[in-house]
Amino acid sequence: MKRAIIIVLDSVGIGEMPDAAAYGDAGSNTLGNLAEACGGLNLPNLQRLGLGNIRPITGVPPAKHPGASYGIMAEASAGKDTTTGHWEIAGIVTEKAFPLYPDGFPPEIIEPFEDAIDRKVIGNKASSGTEIIKELGEIHVKTGSPIVYTSGDSVFQIAAHEEVIPVEELYRICRIARRQLKGKHNIARIIARPFVGKSGNFTRTENREDFSLKPHHPTVLDAAIEQGKRVFGIGKIIDIFAGKGISDSNHTGNNKAGITETIRAIRESDDDIIFTNLVDFDMLWGHRNDTEGYRKSLEEFDHRLPEILGGIKPGDLLMLTADHGCDPTTPSTDHSREYVPLLACGPSFKNGMDLGIRKSFADIAATIAEHLSIAYKTVGTSFLPDIIRSGTERNEQMESGIKF
Repeated sequence: MKRAIIIVLDSVGIGEMPDAAAYGDAGSNTLGNLAEACGGLNLPNLQRLGLGNIRPITGVPPAKHPGASYGIMAEASAGKDTTTGHWEIAGIVTEKAFPLYPDGFPPEIIEPFEDAIDRKVIGNKASSGTEIIKELGEIHVKTGSPIVYTSGDSVFQIAAHEEVIPVEELYRICRIARRQLKGKHNIARIIARPFVGKSGNFTRTENREDFSLKPHHPTVLDAAIEQGKRVFGIGKIIDIFAGKGISDSNHTGNNKAGITETIRAIRESDDDIIFTNLVDFDMLWGHRNDTEGYRKSLEEFDHRLPEILGGIKPGDLLMLTADHGCDPTTPSTDHSREYVPLLACGPSFKNGMDLGIRKSFADIAATIAEHLSIAYKTVGTSFLPDIIRSGTERNEQMESGIKF
């Protein structure tokens, strides 16, 4: 049995793309700058796979015998959003960026939304999610008005205290926004942002829910299902693809739960594609410019990486990557336009191959299609021929110290 396992380390970029300055992201390098700011990262298992062979990272030296093939991927899509990044990984290049609202949403969006939900909103500006509930949470509790805000990404976020607007009601409100935001206002994601607590100590909960646009073209996930295969989404994957191309899902709310469910799925499931998003790097640390939290979260993932590798079976292809950057060392709290790392490994594949700079995240979709014999057309180029091992070739996994 052959399987493809994709784990997206949300926001773990590895250096500015050539057009980063046009996005206000000159100098961004999530992994590189984070490592410098922390005096080095302690990631021995990612190091053994070859993370340090991709680009210089303080504390993560190149491996003499990398346990994976490695490279970097450029985003061919316009933008630097979660949606565009994941859609491109699944085979779609988005040529026109989703709309942004750095000055808040215009009346033509807000007024029909207020009429539809029969409530006035507060906020309506670009802000950090933690800061806006600190600023407006008390007013929201007193008035019942939902807090609407955006960021540097294409998002329409609605924050509400769970005791003022119950979670299911907040989801209903978000679905109204999703139905309304079309055409030139086809915002990528409507996000429910519930919180709890008292004034001065409001805390967001894990009941976040994303209401995304449906992909405008079929993805490799759609093609897999149409051809009788199963796709299992972990974390917010089902939200990002609006349920399309997903056979089953576990909407885990944090990295720990997502990693645990990924390990279980690798060991126990018969799904052909396992697709995981680990959200904490981005949501908890990148957007809050928390370098220490980001470092610890990466090291926690690295600590559990042997459990992931230990469940890998002979026909499995594991790919570790990201969807964009979110450099916590810059003044910005938004996503950053960066290359993303690529590590690909499995018992049946060569390790130590330098895959270079890939022109599109869609190379992953092309590789999945070739590996699983899925008829699917994408702009991506498969790297499977570069890593497939013939029966006579000896794999050097013993030298790398990686055990499957």
